[in-house]
Amino acid sequence: MKAVLIDGYIDEPATLGVPPYISPYIRYVYGALLLKGFNVVYRTIDAIRNEDTWEFDSEYIIIYGGTTVPGHYLSGTPILLSEVRKIVSKNPHSKIFVGGPLAKAYTIKGGSKAIIPEFEGAITVTGDIWAFFYNFPDSNPDEKDSYDMVNKISIAGAEILKNHPNFPNVLCEMEVSRGCERSSFCSFCTEPLLHGRLRSRDVEGIVREVEALCKNGCRAYRLGRSANIIAYMADKNDGLPSPQALLDLYSGIREVCPELEVLHTDNANPSYITKYERETRKIIETIVKYNTAGDVLSFGAESFDETVLRKNNIGSYPEEVRRAIETVNEIGGIRENGVPKLLPGINLLYGLIGETKDTYEKNYTFLKKILDDGLLLRRINIRQVMVYPNTPLSRYYRLHKFKLDKKLFNYWKEKIRKDIDEPMIKRVFPKGAVIKGALPEKKKGNITFMRPLGTYPILIGTYSKVRGKSDMMVVAHGRRSVTAVKMPFDINKVSFEELLSIDGIGRSRAEEIIMKRPFKDVKYMKEMLDEETYKAMESLLEVNQ
Repeated sequence: MKAVLIDGYIDEPATLGVPPYISPYIRYVYGALLLKGFNVVYRTIDAIRNEDTWEFDSEYIIIYGGTTVPGHYLSGTPILLSEVRKIVSKNPHSKIFVGGPLAKAYTIKGGSKAIIPEFEGAITVTGDIWAFFYNFPDSNPDEKDSYDMVNKISIAGAEILKNHPNFPNVLCEMEVSRGCERSSFCSFCTEPLLHGRLRSRDVEGIVREVEALCKNGCRAYRLGRSANIIAYMADKNDGLPSPQALLDLYSGIREVCPELEVLHTDNANPSYITKYERETRKIIETIVKYNTAGDVLSFGAESFDETVLRKNNIGSYPEEVRRAIETVNEIGGIRENGVPKLLPGINLLYGLIGETKDTYEKNYTFLKKILDDGLLLRRINIRQVMVYPNTPLSRYYRLHKFKLDKKLFNYWKEKIRKDIDEPMIKRVFPKGAVIKGALPEKKKGNITFMRPLGTYPILIGTYSKVRGKSDMMVVAHGRRSVTAVKMPFDINKVSFEELLSIDGIGRSRAEEIIMKRPFKDVKYMKEMLDEETYKAMESLLEVNQ
């Protein structure tokens, strides 16, 4: 039996699957098909677009994808509803199955209402499509999996990596848990709709999957499929954090894949951190011990307006978020090559119940105070809510005429970017910091845009000539990106364009450096250049010693 598996990519609150990420779910589907004896051909939607090939000589076609949160993508674009329908119409003789978030609801941008799509000529699998094929053909579209099943198919599905267009530069999203530890949920959240209550996967299952992925060439992992990494195993510990479980998980991953290059995580609940501070401090210490630099704990603060928080049943209040930010800064702020090991990130969401003009100012004031007090945030996500069916927010939108004030939204978003993001990024990635393993993704004129694998990887622009994975040194800053030069940094070989890109080095200073080269050593350079030119270069030269 031949099956074409089309990766349409997913983006959920706790799962990323747009390149360079590969979601755990697509790996599960691949593994289930292999165990059932299918001959599987794996294709990404981007590869299909690039080749403009929409017809497949296959008895079975499985399409998996969909988004439930708004995102901006550099290396791939999630499948469109029109593309799903195009595949269905072009392959009338194939048995076609559609699964993932798009099987339940579909939208692609913030500030929009999701629709419930119909796929005439295809079978819509609203359950876990990997479970559907694990039990195939005696299965139904609402089939649900178990972690015993996941532990089997995930190991079989590790082979998919070698077929990914980005291989070996792929970041494997690892499933740690599903659902949320809270007894009630936020008004807009799709996590309870898709996954329900908290259900933690066993340590052994995750570690064995990492081992299989490592054998298949994976060197980058993200424990992202979790609504709150700090609450891992809380469902089996009377709701309490389990520092030992996180220690076993992180140390186990390091043991089975000692050559890993990236180990990151993502979501955490700030109110849970402050409620169980003693236990969570131990957990954060474990993460910082075993992770790699540049990691982020994303806080779904969503708003700092207490009226909005209350009306949308958002569990964390401003004072709790502030305390959690302080805790993560204290433990995770240590640096490797100038880059912090672990920092908090903040998610802000607009279009919520109870929102007013004052909400925008309250959000700005909170963030400005964080900056002024010297605390670090790795990134601030500012998004418009996507309204999904069967959420409390969708019922509110149906009963009330609510419309986001785009002018107000854009004004305050720009103000945060200018007043907070701009100075913050200079603190997080200071001049001279080295970002390891950056990969070129796009070229525009003489500038190459790069990102390392990881959680919310920093965007890098460079005038250096790069052809593959490179270590890059920060030389200047944008609002949400940095300018960098390739390491090792050799002042006697660096180009004129690269010199111009360094903060504090204008045309005349770049010319002075080139005219006075070669420099025998840093001391000699200090003697040869004027004080201001040397000062602009000093942090870079120190890194290279």
